Formats: sequence, C-alpha cells, structure tokens
Amino acid sequence: MNARPESYRWVPQFDHVTPSDASTLAAGFRAAGVAGGIKADGSMDVAILVADAPETVSAARFTRSAVLAAPVQVTKERAKLDTLRAVVANSGNANAATGNRGLDEAARMQGAASMVAGVPVEGVAVASTGVIGVQLDGNKVVQALVGARAELRPDGVADFTAAISTTDAFPKTVGFDVELTGGTVRITAQAKGAGMIRPGFATMLCFVQTDAKLSAETADLLLGVCVKRSFDRISVDGQLSTNDTAILMASGASGVEVAPESEDELRFGEALDAALRTLALDMVADGEGATRIGRVVVNGADLAEAEHVAREVANSPLVKTALFGQDPNWGRIAQAVGAALPGRHPLAFGIDIEGVAVARGGQGISFDEHALIEAVGGDQVEYAITLPVPDGALPAEAEVFFSDFGYEYVRINAEYTT
Repeated sequence: MNARPESYRWVPQFDHVTPSDASTLAAGFRAAGVAGGIKADGSMDVAILVADAPETVSAARFTRSAVLAAPVQVTKERAKLDTLRAVVANSGNANAATGNRGLDEAARMQGAASMVAGVPVEGVAVASTGVIGVQLDGNKVVQALVGARAELRPDGVADFTAAISTTDAFPKTVGFDVELTGGTVRITAQAKGAGMIRPGFATMLCFVQTDAKLSAETADLLLGVCVKRSFDRISVDGQLSTNDTAILMASGASGVEVAPESEDELRFGEALDAALRTLALDMVADGEGATRIGRVVVNGADLAEAEHVAREVANSPLVKTALFGQDPNWGRIAQAVGAALPGRHPLAFGIDIEGVAVARGGQGISFDEHALIEAVGGDQVEYAITLPVPDGALPAEAEVFFSDFGYEYVRINAEYTT
C-alpha cells in the first residue's frame, strides 16, 4: 500500500472520541525535524520533541530483544521514565551493535537535547532507527539539534515525523479529541515502522502526547495495556528489532485530570487504544511492499496456546504469500496451525475466512468457492481459527495483524544497504 487506508475495520469507534488535526501537537508540546546529514539522500533525519511543563509525566516501553540498541540502553539506564520531558531521535542509523562508542554517542545525543530543550538530562529519552552495526556520527546529531532549537513549534509534526522515518511510504500520525467529565483533552501521536516487525513489540518508534493530567501510575498502566493490544499484535516479517520504543507524555496543560479507576480513565484509555491500534495497523499497511492486511483471531482453551497459533499463522510465508495473491488456499492456514501444535493430533480445528466456513473438526467442508475468492480480494482480510475447548470452559482469544509478502518486500530488503 502506498497510502494510508481510509479506515481500519478493527479499530473500535467511540462517541466520546473524535478525530482531530494531527498536524498540531496536544497543548504543551513542541517538535521539530531537521536534516543532519545522516541519511545519504540529505532528507530530514534528526527529530526533537519537547514538553514545556515541568510537571509532565510519562511512561515508556521498549524492545524485548536481547540485542539492545545503544539509545534504548541509555534511555533505560540514564533517564527517569516517569518524568520524561524531551525525546531526541534520529533515522538512517540504528546505533545498534556499536559497542561502547555507540553508548557514548547516544549519551551525547541525550546531553545535547537536554541543552536544546532546557530540561535535565535525565528527562531526555533517546531513540534511533536505521541500519544496524554502523557507527553513528554524534557530531552530526549535535549540530543538527542546535539548528532544530529555532524550529521547535506546536505544528512541527510533519517535520518531526519525516525525521524519524526510514522506509515508511506514508507518515503515521493521529489526533483525537476526547470528551471527559471534566472537559475535552487531546491525544496526538507520531510513529514510524514498515519492516523488521513482529509481535512481541514491533520494530517501531512511537511518541504519544496528551494535554490530560495523568498520574505516572495511570500513564504507565494505560500505555502498557494499549501496547499489548496494538504494537504487540502486529507482524510484517516476523523479525524482532533492536530499537523499539514507545513513549507517552502527559503535559496536563488542559487542566483536566484523569483520576485512577474512574470513568474518565476508561474513556481516555479507549481513546489511547484507538490511537495506538490505528498506528499499529498503519505499520502493517505500510509493511515493506505490502498490498493488503490480514487479521488472524484464534479461540482456544488456553491464551498462551491461542497466541502461539495466531503468531505462527501470521508469520507463515505461505499464508502471507497467499494473502498477497488473493488465494483462498486454507490448507496453508491448516499447516501453520499444525506446526504450532506438534503432537496434538488429531486436532479438531476449525477455520473461517471472511466469515466463510472452510474447515470444521479438523477437516475441510463444502463451501461457496466463488464467494470465498471474492472475499479474499479485499484490502483487509480476516481469518478465524477455533481450537478445541473442553465443555463448560470459557474460550481464550488472541489476535495478530499481519501484512502480505510480495515481490516488493524482497526488492526493498535485498537492496537495503546497497
């Protein structure tokens, strides 16, 4: 897909959540993006986001990879994750697998951003994205940040988003107005991500801002829950990144407080969930060379088992190429289910594709082949799998969103560093 779809069928809609202008940040924030010379094409590659209010609270989540990029390590070890007031990021270089020098360069980025933003160094998060194993020239980032100081503004979203992007085909931004009992608050967010994405946290950078007043505990709780329903649920190529970072910052500029365990906390959480699921699906839609999106939902007796099956199906090259070719070959789904559960034979699984039942009790059944072929031709296709559930037990449900595999994915990744 070369452009963002008009809508995603799997993002819930709420009466109290209204789309708003995503080109301007929530109140209390400024952003900028500039060209620092990291990318060979001279495009924007250094970004900074600043929260003006000293009382800003935050929360963060990072990759689960054992190979942590230097910016992730520096942020986790040197920053106070519940009181972040600035983010500095670069694209074009992941600063991963770069040893002590990479750590030094990430620390330099943090220090320079601290001076530019006018916040304590422990209030700065660092993020990078791009090629792994290449040393980052921190001088370029520092010099770019000096120029970025004058560019910081509430409507700097377009430049900020461009500066964090790599192979992204379209910008990933979202804005929502959220009606709470105490008044209206805003949520804005920017993200990047198109390849090296799998469940277990997608390869991505995501930065969320709100002018709501949250406690650090509430921010951490809501971000954690919403990440599990969004970035933890997507796959492009089944590859886990070294740099994944998601940060939520709340300025409190609206004066509207979201009290813990209140109706407002639920309403705000629903809006945040919609924002992050939208951005997560943007990444799937923008999967390198992707042409369509699939959702696999598995119902079974055990949540861990259902998740394992869903991920096996979503990451199957056979399933992904079938999605690309609009091929209703449900046998590829069956083989992925079997691969996820070796030894569980005979397995009385069921499969539905876009509501058309194709298998029950572990075997194929008659169905309208013409209707199925037409159904899998859409841009968004759903696969439902049922596993045996003992009588009287409640089924557990797991979902994963994934993109197809086509010719363009191979070209992009075959030529990534050349």
